[in-house]
Amino acid sequence: MSEPAAKVDLEQLRAMLLIAPFHQWLGLDIAELTGEALVLEMPWREEIVSNPMIGSAHGGVLSALIDLTGLYTINALGGSAHATADMRVDFHRPATSGPLRAIGRVVKLGKQLSVAETRIEDAEGRLLASGRGAYVG
Repeated sequence: MSEPAAKVDLEQLRAMLLIAPFHQWLGLDIAELTGEALVLEMPWREEIVSNPMIGSAHGGVLSALIDLTGLYTINALGGSAHATADMRVDFHRPATSGPLRAIGRVVKLGKQLSVAETRIEDAEGRLLASGRGAYVG
């Protein structure tokens, strides 16, 4: 039986996160890493607004944040995730101006497929979106 992957330290994780130009453009930063959760923060950018009438972010950006948080949560907490196999997202309220906070938790670390869930909150801690992803290792 194979052993789970070793947990990644914070600097290794930050380097992995910032390899992709899209992640850099989003401005992602690791706010917190515990034995149970990874918290990413994303600053507000006017370029993500898709509804100028209310100033809300495009759902695809929130979906990407859920996806990335889930993948990096698995990698940070001892699993191996290279690609998304499946993902579901629920939008609870519009994300408007202000930083976004994504909290990822592992549901299951598997040999071939791992699952994580993510919540996106605004600066006041209100739930904006949530989702669950399955990732191939």
